[in-house]
Amino acid sequence: MSDILSVRSLRKTYQSAGKTLTVLQDIDFTFDTGSTNAIIGPSGSGKTTLLGICAGLDRPTSGDVVLAGQELSRLSEDELAALRNRSVGFIFQNFQLMPSLTAVENVMVPLELRKDREARAKAMDLLDRVGLSDRSHHYPIQLSGGEQQRVALARAFSNQPTILFADEPTGNLDAETSDKVVQLLFGLNREVGTTLVLVTHNAELAAQTQRVIRIKGGRLV
Repeated sequence: MSDILSVRSLRKTYQSAGKTLTVLQDIDFTFDTGSTNAIIGPSGSGKTTLLGICAGLDRPTSGDVVLAGQELSRLSEDELAALRNRSVGFIFQNFQLMPSLTAVENVMVPLELRKDREARAKAMDLLDRVGLSDRSHHYPIQLSGGEQQRVALARAFSNQPTILFADEPTGNLDAETSDKVVQLLFGLNREVGTTLVLVTHNAELAAQTQRVIRIKGGRLV
């Protein structure tokens, strides 16, 4: 297998009240194309910061990230945005749906950015696969948390991403709803052949992936 994501000597620091705060240091790992992976650790360990850097949403203080064959430090903000639109999917703990758009319109957003003429038909098909075709014209405020996350799941897979980053995707859901979302997540992931990178503090969820990386205090342990 080839590497879809390679992280080398990664370090991230912030300046706070005149002091240097080190959030991540000495992070090295690679993930294989098509693999399922979890990054696990306690709150405040640097998991979400690491995910943002790997996805090109944030830049490290030093070190290299190579994503889908692209060295992120060499890319401009516009080039990073184009790479994310082409190759990356996201699922967030708080869903991040656009409140002024219906379920189907939310799923259509990545497709319309790519000027896909079949955006609505593809979005409806994905909503059907996550069991929400009958809720397609509802707005996020009219949907339960589990339904919103299923819409987010459909949106994440709409552009058939090479790699999917999921940040605590079940963090705001009850146990039964979480199980349904996880089944859909892994099912769609197998179907599309996407590399999955899952950030979670849930050891049971992490155990369902092929590889688990643990972070504590900004370091791999």
